Amino acid sequence: MTLKVLKHIMMIAFLGMLSVSCNEANAEKDLTVNVKKIALDIEGMTCEIGCAKTIESKLSKTEGISVVNVSFDDKKGIIEYDANKTDEDKIVAVVQEIAGGDLYKVTGTKLIEESAE
Repeated sequence: MTLKVLKHIMMIAFLGMLSVSCNEANAEKDLTVNVKKIALDIEGMTCEIGCAKTIESKLSKTEGISVVNVSFDDKKGIIEYDANKTDEDKIVAVVQEIAGGDLYKVTGTKLIEESAE
């Protein structure tokens, strides 16, 4: 094997190892979860099954949201989410955009809990 070919092989091996180590470092950063729990005041719900469950369903499909509980009786939603993946404004937008934006309105939000894991 010539010295030039050996040099190219060593360079490719080095770049491959560097690429893998950078990906592992980025993966470690992504492991930190910034969990927040908020309460939403939701107007416009007329029933438990059709409204509250629809809101729960839409929110539970949103990236970063891990727990959703919507109470028709209390007109509130409790949402637990990873603030690295979504935020309060996006959550409010999801609720208010259901059915074309004509049914539900978030009239208030309140941070209940925050913790980094």
